[in-house]
Amino acid sequence: MKMITRTYPFLILIAILFFSPTAMAQEEPIKPKSDFWKKVRFGGGLGLNFGNNVTNISVAPSALYQPNQYVAFGPGLNYTYQRFADTRTTLIGGSAIILANPLDFLQLSGEFEQLRVSQSFDGGSDPEPFWNTALFLGGGYRLNIGGNSLGAVGVRYNVLFKEADGIYNTAWQPFVRVYF
Repeated sequence: MKMITRTYPFLILIAILFFSPTAMAQEEPIKPKSDFWKKVRFGGGLGLNFGNNVTNISVAPSALYQPNQYVAFGPGLNYTYQRFADTRTTLIGGSAIILANPLDFLQLSGEFEQLRVSQSFDGGSDPEPFWNTALFLGGGYRLNIGGNSLGAVGVRYNVLFKEADGIYNTAWQPFVRVYF
């Protein structure tokens, strides 16, 4: 009988230790998974233009980080090949863009673009490659399908435009942006 009375408090103590909340709290806490990649969207632009003695091919992939429904920003790459008669131009560079969506149907944008320009002329001397810098401010209509914004259609204006650069023939440019 003495043996049972001595083991009974010992069993109660063991049960309290194993089943108490403090003992269970010693488990490794579950680390929350980052939702960074859920907020990243990929897209960009693709342009093809062929005509009589004219070729223009443009590829501009980009990525956006969208922390909320109102703002998105990210980097982009640009490659453009242009041929007009005997002139060939290659543009290679990058850009940084920020998009603001103050209303469901409106998208405002700012885009800084830096391009390395190389030109060649058949039968003439080729100028030295140079850098062209552009700062575009724009606005457009957001394309909303099923509650998701897939992009926008609008116009942008290059506030650093110089006609002497010869890269763009006007400061105004239409755009179509698509992101998934």
